[in-house]
Amino acid sequence: MKTLLPLLLLLAGPSLAAQAQSADAGRLIVRLETPTAADQQAFEALNRQYAVRRVQPLNPGSPEGPAVYCLTLPAGLDAARTAEAYRRSALFRYVEADAAGQGGGVQGLTPNDTWYGFRQWSLNNNGTFNLGRATAGADIKMEDAWAQTQGDTTITVAVIDSGTKLDHPEFAGRLWRNRAEIPGNQLDDDRNGYVDDVNGYNFAYDTPNPTDDQGHGTNVIGIIGATGNNNLGFAGVNWRCKLMTCKGLNSQNNGFYSWWIAGIYYAVNNGARVINMSLGGTSTSQAMQDAVNYAVARNVVVVACMMNTNTSTPYYPAALTGLIAVGATNPDDSRARPFFWDASSGSNFGTHISLTAPGNYIYGLNHNSNTIFTTYWGGTSQATPHVAGVASLMLGRNPQLTPAQVKTILQNTADDRVGPATEDVAGWDPYFGYGRLNANRALAAVVTKARPAEVSVAEGLQAYPNPAPGAVTLRVTDARLLQRELTVTNGLGQVVARQRLQTATQLLPLRLAPGVYWLTVAGAAGGQALRVE
Repeated sequence: MKTLLPLLLLLAGPSLAAQAQSADAGRLIVRLETPTAADQQAFEALNRQYAVRRVQPLNPGSPEGPAVYCLTLPAGLDAARTAEAYRRSALFRYVEADAAGQGGGVQGLTPNDTWYGFRQWSLNNNGTFNLGRATAGADIKMEDAWAQTQGDTTITVAVIDSGTKLDHPEFAGRLWRNRAEIPGNQLDDDRNGYVDDVNGYNFAYDTPNPTDDQGHGTNVIGIIGATGNNNLGFAGVNWRCKLMTCKGLNSQNNGFYSWWIAGIYYAVNNGARVINMSLGGTSTSQAMQDAVNYAVARNVVVVACMMNTNTSTPYYPAALTGLIAVGATNPDDSRARPFFWDASSGSNFGTHISLTAPGNYIYGLNHNSNTIFTTYWGGTSQATPHVAGVASLMLGRNPQLTPAQVKTILQNTADDRVGPATEDVAGWDPYFGYGRLNANRALAAVVTKARPAEVSVAEGLQAYPNPAPGAVTLRVTDARLLQRELTVTNGLGQVVARQRLQTATQLLPLRLAPGVYWLTVAGAAGGQALRVE
């Protein structure tokens, strides 16, 4: 995203004073109450009146979702008065400042030594880890979990973070690719609202290149999915899932809420089943809550970090409803306080915490090198991908699990009363939630179910003639599409027609203007293009 006004952000780092968030005075997030053609025109007129420099849709890939936009205001315009004027127009469900936050982890180094056996204490802790006091068994029981499953290639985990080192050998064959997009042709081939998004998208700089320029994201995504049992580097929690990169943090580890919100919609609209958000800001946001609701309603699990100020201050998205909020533990199962990088830091606590997972001294992949394995990080950012990875393993065993069911299983199978008795009491508490993650017990609690065959629009629906002179006939060749709603959108992403597929053959009851249209069906994968001449 092109930042037209200065980012009013502070760098993430060891100083807790540097972790305060602020909203940018030149950016607003708005949601249209009813995105009718008349309201869209009124919205455009209002934007012209206030000389809005940029209007960015945050959910361009789904005509069925909320009409949410980020507005970049001209320099010198009073943002508070502008926001109030937009509210008075009665066009919007809400108008809010585009707040900001940062990633929730900080980096460190240690001398080279054995990689998995010594360094990855979070997965298998034998009590010999020497960077912090360690207790044998204070881990997530990953080796027992891998005996049950190492993952499923049909599950995609999206990571909204600082990006990914796309060429790392640990990610070979694992990164999600948008097969409907043609690389480098400067076109939005699949009409999802993003040009050339073959490897995901960079929402921080508004480009199709989500390469990591900070390091936080590569560490996080490696915790989830570095390929295991390949004689290289580290083992991630899930060895087979696809990993989708949504870059929502810039090179200083900071990000606007609008970037994160757009990332959520992108991940959901492009098939992710789990979203990891190892980041946070102190401002609440209805727009972000809407995005989480959108994900949960479409059976996508969202996992977020509690953040690292050793306080009960709520950070968002973790404090939103419907997701899984994760705190961090040390190698001895105590709550991580402090993290290695600051004496006053610590895993946040509060009424919204779900569970904890290992999060201090977490070794991982390096964003600058394919051969450096001495980098470690600490923060609730590192705890969160452990939980997201286990959630993806659970969905691989039973893809019909809902986000609420995944959350309940993770909470019910967590190891309780592993920390100090003053904090980790029986049952739920505000410091550990329901306990420390136990991957083996969580997977054992999942009833394996056969995966239903995917319903595909491209294979199950024919529109002819194509190209068409105007009138179009629809033929349903996969009966599972019957009684579902067909949506037709134009090149601007506007819905021009909706109808239920009631019979095997039917007419699209309107004449379309010349152009290219996109046909999708509710609950079915993909879509297909229709050209009208």
